[in-house]
Amino acid sequence: MWSHVSTPRFLTLPPGVRQQRIHTAIGDFAALEALPVSGVPERWPALLIPGLTGSKEDFIAVLQTLAQSGRRVVAIDMRGQHETPGPDDPAAYTFAALGNDIDVLAHAIAPREPLHLVGHSFGGLVAREAVIDGRTKFASCTLLSSGPGAIVGPRRQAAETMVREIPDHGVEYLWTNHLEPKVVTAGVPDQIVTFLRKRLLSNSAVGMVAMAQAILSAPDRTAELAQMTLPLLVLLGEHDDGWPPQDQAEMARRLSAECVVVPGAAHSPAVEAPETTAAALTRFWNAAETRSRLTL
Repeated sequence: MWSHVSTPRFLTLPPGVRQQRIHTAIGDFAALEALPVSGVPERWPALLIPGLTGSKEDFIAVLQTLAQSGRRVVAIDMRGQHETPGPDDPAAYTFAALGNDIDVLAHAIAPREPLHLVGHSFGGLVAREAVIDGRTKFASCTLLSSGPGAIVGPRRQAAETMVREIPDHGVEYLWTNHLEPKVVTAGVPDQIVTFLRKRLLSNSAVGMVAMAQAILSAPDRTAELAQMTLPLLVLLGEHDDGWPPQDQAEMARRLSAECVVVPGAAHSPAVEAPETTAAALTRFWNAAETRSRLTL
């Protein structure tokens, strides 16, 4: 079941994109739903999962383009993220628990047809979990700037800071002392800074710590994912500072998956190179649907 919610005044959504709330037996999930501006969806839908400190808004720049290929596209806040509530129980934020949420959401969004799954960064590890648990038959799975196991490099340091600082000082301390100086130095517009602060402070502190701990200790499940029979895509930015590009390329090789590198992009291709990212996803999804229908 879906219900419409209003759009925050500081966000401008493209035509065909609106805020929604998805009602399920395990709780409500905040979402952005994109539909073709004209005509009806004729292709299989897609579900987009954000990263650890991200939200559905990270996909705003690609939603309209993805929907114009003739499909319904839904981006969500995971439990405990931004506008989706979450409990003060660390067990609710394990990969298994979050992967189960994706199974439930997939059936709520597309009860009668396969659904394409895209997970960004931490969301890629959650998407992988949902595929491996085998409860849902997905049309495809894309790992977007996501790696084979525990995160490394500068973003590992950021996760370690979250685990160290939030329990003692809280989320606002993390924003004021670690994140705000970086976005201000980067020249991010004031209204986006306002949104980033609001988003971070709306997250579950327990959830943030639990998910940070999870991404710091995530096992390499590439071999298990490789055993699943669905089309796989590894899509990453040329200058990714999460998992090194060479590690993601090697993961793609182990998965026998297509690997697409987005020129000029870093860890968030959907934000940094939206048209290139949307074109790669649309081409991959269309090809996956063609192959699936040929085998029916």
